[in-house]
Amino acid sequence: MKSAREQVAEALARIEERNGACNAFVEVYAEEATTRAAAIDERVAGGEDLPLAGMPIAVKDNICTKVGKTTCASRILEGYRSPFDATVVGRLEAAGAVIVGKVNMDEFGMGSGTEHSVYGPTGNPWDTTRVAGGSSGGSAAAVAAGMVPVALGTDTGGSIRQPAAMCGVVGLKPTYGRVSRYGLVAFASSLDQIGPLTRTVEEAARVLGVIAGEDPNDATSSTRPLHDFVAASRETPWNLRVGVVRGWSSAKNHPAVDGAMERAKGVFRAMGAEVVVVDLPHAEHAVSAYYIVAPAEASSNLARFDGVRYGRRAEVGAGEGLEALYVRSRSEGFGAEVKRRIMLGTYALSAGHCDEYYKTALKVRRRIKEDYDTALGTGEHGEGARCDVLLLPTSPTPAYPIGEKGNDPVSEYLQDIYTVGVNLAGLPAISLPCGLAEVGGKELPVGVQLVGRAFDEAGLLRAAGMFERASGFSGVSAPGV
Repeated sequence: MKSAREQVAEALARIEERNGACNAFVEVYAEEATTRAAAIDERVAGGEDLPLAGMPIAVKDNICTKVGKTTCASRILEGYRSPFDATVVGRLEAAGAVIVGKVNMDEFGMGSGTEHSVYGPTGNPWDTTRVAGGSSGGSAAAVAAGMVPVALGTDTGGSIRQPAAMCGVVGLKPTYGRVSRYGLVAFASSLDQIGPLTRTVEEAARVLGVIAGEDPNDATSSTRPLHDFVAASRETPWNLRVGVVRGWSSAKNHPAVDGAMERAKGVFRAMGAEVVVVDLPHAEHAVSAYYIVAPAEASSNLARFDGVRYGRRAEVGAGEGLEALYVRSRSEGFGAEVKRRIMLGTYALSAGHCDEYYKTALKVRRRIKEDYDTALGTGEHGEGARCDVLLLPTSPTPAYPIGEKGNDPVSEYLQDIYTVGVNLAGLPAISLPCGLAEVGGKELPVGVQLVGRAFDEAGLLRAAGMFERASGFSGVSAPGV
C-alpha cells in the first residue's frame, strides 16, 4: 500500500500535468497537502486505523474549507476565505483523506455544463471542446482525468449525476438529510445534497460511510442509523426488481442514451433481476416545478450577498446611499445565469404570484414524491410496483460542445429532465457509466442512473455494485488528457 506522501505526490504531479487541458482545479493546496500527508503517515505508523489514509480528494468550490478560498465560482465571493471547515471536510480529514484543492463549478451551482463560472468553462477530459456537465463539472473532470480518485460534488437537480454521466465516472447523490450540509453554500436548501464522484461504486460507498450521519450543526441531517455501505456494494442481491419508467426511451433522447438503457436492462436480466415497467404520471412536470422551487429558494438564500458583510463590495460615491451599494455590488458580482434565476425566484415569490407559481409547484412536488413512493413500494402510496430500484437515463444526451446552449437557457434546463424529480422527492440515486457513444468523431461516455428508496443507500449500492461487476463499464480512463 502506498504511503500518504506517495499518493499525494502522484496526485499533485497529475494535476500539474493534466489540469491545463480541462480547467478542473481552480486552486491547488500543494504545500498544505504535502504537510498533511506526512502527518498522516506518522499517525498510521503509530498504529492509527484511518479508513481513507492518504487519499487525495478534490472539493467543489461551494464547500467551505479553512485552507484556500471558497468562491462558488462567483465574482461576488472573490477572495472569500471561510473561517471554518464544512462538516464533510472535517470528517474526511479525520478519516485520513487529504484535500488537494478546489474544483470548478457553475456559479453557485446554477448550470448544467460548468460554463457559468468566473474561472471559465471546464472541458470534458474525453473531448476538451465539450462540457464536463454541471454544476459539479470540475469534480467529474478531475476524477475522469485521473487527477484524483475522489471528488466531492453537490447535487441540487442532478449536479453530481449529470457530470458523472458525461465524464464516465460514478456519481452518488445520497438521500436528502443523509449527509450534513453544514458548510455548503446554499443554492436551494430543500434540494441541495453533498456526495462523492469516484471511479468505482465501492469507492463511492467508502466515502459515503465517512461523510454520512447526523450533525448537530445541520437541523435537516437525519438521525437514521448508517449501514456498512462498502459491504453492501460487494453483495449480489437476490430477487432484485428493477423498474423502468414508461416512455423514457424516446426520440427526445440521443440514440446512444436509449442504447445505454437497453444495455443496462440486458445486464440486469442476465444477472437474474426482474425488469418491469412502471409509471411516474407527474414526471413530465418535474422540470417546471423544479425551476420554480429552486430559483425561489435561491432568491432567498442569495439575498445575503449584499456587498456589506463579506465578498465583493462595489465602489460607491460619497453621496450615494445603501441601496446603490446593494445594487452595484450584486450587479457586478453575479453572473448572467445567477441573475436570471434570482429574478425568476423573486417573481415566483412576489405578492400576487406566490399562490399561482410557488405553492402550485410545491403541490406538484408532493405528487412527484408520491409517484416515486408508489413505484418503489414505500410510504403511504407504496402499494404499487414495489421495485427495489428504478433504472433511468441520467442525461438525454452525451456531452455537448462548449457554448452550444449559451443562448438557449431552456435547452440547458432540459438537460435535467431525468434528474430533478429525484431531488424533488429527496431520494438517493447513483449514475453509472454504461458504454460509449461516437459523437463528432470522438467516443463519449453515456450513463444511466439507479434511484433507490429513501435512506436505503445500502440497497442502492448493492444494485449498483452488481451492475458494475456485470457490465464492466466503470473505471474506463478518458483518453484525451
